[in-house]
Amino acid sequence: MEKGKSVVAELAASFSDVRVTPHQNPKPKSFLPSPSFYSFSKKAKPRKLVSLCLGTLGQHLEDIITDISEFAALFPPHIKLAIMSIARRRRLLNDEVLTSLAESSWEILDISGSDVTDAGLATVANVCSNLRAVDISRCDKITTAGVSEIVCHCPSLEILRCGGCPRSEVTARRCLNLLKPKLNTLEGDSWEELDTLDIGGGAESLRWLVWPKIDDNSKETLAAECPRVTVNPQPSLFDLSGSKVPVEALASIPLDHSVVEDINPKTWAVSAAPRRPVAPPNPNAPPEIPIAERFRLAYVEREARLAPKRAKRERQQRRRAERDYMMNDIDARSIALAAQASRNLRKS
Repeated sequence: MEKGKSVVAELAASFSDVRVTPHQNPKPKSFLPSPSFYSFSKKAKPRKLVSLCLGTLGQHLEDIITDISEFAALFPPHIKLAIMSIARRRRLLNDEVLTSLAESSWEILDISGSDVTDAGLATVANVCSNLRAVDISRCDKITTAGVSEIVCHCPSLEILRCGGCPRSEVTARRCLNLLKPKLNTLEGDSWEELDTLDIGGGAESLRWLVWPKIDDNSKETLAAECPRVTVNPQPSLFDLSGSKVPVEALASIPLDHSVVEDINPKTWAVSAAPRRPVAPPNPNAPPEIPIAERFRLAYVEREARLAPKRAKRERQQRRRAERDYMMNDIDARSIALAAQASRNLRKS
């Protein structure tokens, strides 16, 4: 394990020396090109050295995940984000891993399908106050308390992804009140008399809500009370208001797609256990017994094994019933006592 830590330290040092230029790691554009564009670009140029190193690190992430807090500080923020994305895909992301890697410069947070709880989400919300896109879909352990922390501590939140599993669907419905604007004062007699500062609370900066299985009631509520929020936007150049739909608001694209775009997908493919070599069948071996016959033989064997125990239990129950009958019935008790007295007389 010490050798593995030294290797990680060397990788971290190499990452810190790498300066990512704008053309090397471009920001995600507002409109996503067609999938053929990505496939063509991936085939046209080789992977970056940083991506190859991350792929090697990600393939052995299970071996170092327990000590992630010891060397997480050695990595720059964008490498931490990539490690977190790989950990999520390998089903290794939890509160400890997330809080160890969290950086204040992060703008996106994708913890979908992970084991992160409200406590971990609250910690990250306090650290990463610049988040503008968050994905909590398919998270069974996140409730309205965790979403409330994100809404309160991340004033730049523009995109929120939720739903995807029964528990997350319930959480999404219960979070509707957190997204509605609230009044800070009730001194005015009408809405016209209220100042803009009097209307606060709620997710004021939220513009895009990705909730694929939203129910009709929730959709109507958002349309009536949160008209600024667009639910489940479709990929297009412009929406009705004339603004572009960001890539992070498209349900068909993972939120952290741009983070791991250049990393080999085999990195997070959980390898199955190696198959044992199957010996060739022996022609002289007896034929294999069908599964139904195996169950029948097992049942017969079990019945033969339990038969003596059942007979003994029946004898005990019969003697117990006879004893209870003798103790409770007066005539039977007198007959028994008379028989016992006659036996004693004959012996004397």
